[in-house]
Amino acid sequence: MAANATSGDAPAANADSFELLPGAGTSPVVLHVPHSSRRIPLPVRAGITLDDPALEGELDHITDAHTAELAEEAARAAGVTPWRFVNRLSRLVVDPERFPDEREEMRAVGMGAVYTRTTHGAPLRPADVDPAPLIERYFRPYAEAMTAAVADRLAVTGRAVVIDVHSYPTARLPYELHGEGPRPPVCLGTDGFHTPAGLVEHARKAFGGVGTVGIDSPFSGAYVPLRFHGEDPRVTSLMVEIRRDAYMSEPGGPAGPGLGRLAAALAALVDAVSR
Repeated sequence: MAANATSGDAPAANADSFELLPGAGTSPVVLHVPHSSRRIPLPVRAGITLDDPALEGELDHITDAHTAELAEEAARAAGVTPWRFVNRLSRLVVDPERFPDEREEMRAVGMGAVYTRTTHGAPLRPADVDPAPLIERYFRPYAEAMTAAVADRLAVTGRAVVIDVHSYPTARLPYELHGEGPRPPVCLGTDGFHTPAGLVEHARKAFGGVGTVGIDSPFSGAYVPLRFHGEDPRVTSLMVEIRRDAYMSEPGGPAGPGLGRLAAALAALVDAVSR
């Protein structure tokens, strides 16, 4: 059995696939952590063609390791505790941040909502796999729950701020469609409709002590549930991409002292946008 696989049947749609961790009632902030887990239910593992060592190597490359711990530390340090929405399954089950249809550009490299290729272009699943069962079982319940979490913050506080917590490798991986640009210690991904300039400036200030803060390179965009995307300006969003050598050994190694510095910076951003 692979170390990342879980025993027993696949979980019910949301029984242990994701978790919403409550914050302060007055907080508009949802820290979204979609790619931190390595866990793959055994029935899903059966559809992956890699052997166990190859799968462990792929998880080392594709997992945003320790980002759940980073968000947890930041939540504890923040003056106003943010809400946290954490994916408890690997993105190799489904990637909840992809479009589930032809709008997704990463389909070109076999990495739509259900991946069929690895970070290095090797087969992960059969090319003719039907993604629909995984989309229905895992993707849609996740999207619905995240939509509900954002709607709740809107109803209670009148606004919602999604801070998407990611990491990325120091060296470009073959799957990256737009990886030719700068790879700063912190990359801020933005959305033309949902990322106001003030949110970017708060993040620049909060992470300035970590190192260079870049914008939209090597990754761009910011996650917003589709119900609100391009429709509701009360929902703002920013993706925080942290270069992995700033806090961990690559690939897939342990966290180092940089994790604490980054958690403090993320807490400072949370506090700045909570006011």
